[in-house]
Amino acid sequence: MNHKDCEHILSEKPDGSYLIRRSPGAEDYWTLSLRFGEKTKHFKIYYTPDKGHYLSENFKKFDTIHDLVADGLVDFYMRLHAGPIIQQMMCQTKNCYEQSPYMTLNRRKLRALSNELRKSSKLSMLNDDATVGNVLGTESDSLTENMVIDQPSDDVLPEIYEKNHLFKTHTFKGLNWCEFCANFLWGFTSQGVKCEDCGFVAHIKCSELVPAKCVPDLKRLRGIFGVDLTTLVTAHKCKIPFIVKKCVEEVERHGMLQEGIYRISGFADEIDALKMALDKDGEKADMSVLAYSNINVISGVLKLYLRLLPVPLITFHSYPAFMSSMVNKTIGEQVRSLREAIKLLPLAHFNCLKYILEHLNRIASHNAINKMNESNLATVFAPTLIATPQHLTDLSQEINMLTALITHCHTVFL
Repeated sequence: MNHKDCEHILSEKPDGSYLIRRSPGAEDYWTLSLRFGEKTKHFKIYYTPDKGHYLSENFKKFDTIHDLVADGLVDFYMRLHAGPIIQQMMCQTKNCYEQSPYMTLNRRKLRALSNELRKSSKLSMLNDDATVGNVLGTESDSLTENMVIDQPSDDVLPEIYEKNHLFKTHTFKGLNWCEFCANFLWGFTSQGVKCEDCGFVAHIKCSELVPAKCVPDLKRLRGIFGVDLTTLVTAHKCKIPFIVKKCVEEVERHGMLQEGIYRISGFADEIDALKMALDKDGEKADMSVLAYSNINVISGVLKLYLRLLPVPLITFHSYPAFMSSMVNKTIGEQVRSLREAIKLLPLAHFNCLKYILEHLNRIASHNAINKMNESNLATVFAPTLIATPQHLTDLSQEINMLTALITHCHTVFL
């Protein structure tokens, strides 16, 4: 059916009337002809069993043509009768966030989080001063000559809380409003997006302007494995995830002298059972030697947790800086470059990496008994801690870099 035949059928029909037709020469699509504003509008319609009906790949997907038309009519009416409001929404800036409903509700929480980060940063620096002095005092003369350690600057760590929202397209029921612009979310399906971590609701366009100020809600977290690290520590109001602390404490209590610790795997079924217990019971999960006599199960769970992080401990963004640090010839230059690289890490990653590396350094100090020196530990942890490109199979450079981090962790993390 061509345009003229379609116009003849729909010309006397009321707004909202439509028909689906096959246009001459069309092979992979149909044409939706829709009456609105005393005019007939024509749209290409695509369909696949897995996606449903849609106008184009980046548009909403619908189960039925009726739903697609109903949603389109709502959009037409909004543009006709609320044009100035929509235009105003399109001209918004990030400054609008300061007056948004979400910011009004969470301003005190965000301020408290930022203050907590400042306190943690200052305490960490004060506590490390004594440690660094002891470590430098025991270095060899040749190493000290090459290693000129600058005093830590005040801007090593971010003092303002930042965490990106995890927005996903969402179909809302009932009346809902955007928490950025405070305007109505219109449509019957996929009206906007919702943050999976904190529940922030917004228009798709508005979500592009929302700053990284997500305050995760603990009730929205499903377990701990596979959860973003910043999300987890923020929701639990902690510096180091409890699973990392508990695993490290158990390993240091019962596995420091265990030959092949972290290299030898525990039983897969016991690791899975402990993973399920931690996801279900959280900090209440029993990880004692009475429950898991094989320390390799505990070490295996720690490696599994780190491996399942959606953003690895050494992030994609910071990876090039860490790797370029090894181009330097002297150890002192490498340490200075690594100190610059760790500044690129989000604070949660910074704290957790520091905690893990200091633990591995203590493990390596007993390598005469446990046979796990810095290089052996780096070989085990490189695929787990580092955001390596998928096509990369030779991790020798990553292992060398991680070996340096473990060996000089007290000097790098000033």
